[in-house]
Amino acid sequence: MKKTYKIEVDCANCANLMEDATRKTAGVAAATVNFMTQKMIVEFAEGHDPRKVMQDVLKACKKVEPDCEIEF
Repeated sequence: MKKTYKIEVDCANCANLMEDATRKTAGVAAATVNFMTQKMIVEFAEGHDPRKVMQDVLKACKKVEPDCEIEF
């Protein structure tokens, strides 16, 4: 399953770091963060609850940029 989320990220470098952190999160099969459109596309691994995975993604992204926001 693939979903798109609206995010708030301050710079392109942070977006790249958030993308890497998201890809390393359990339950994520693939992820793309686009700084210009302020969107994150996440493909979830089969059998994982997207809402639970996104909570873990948000925690990982906040380690990169403490004031980031993801609407899910």
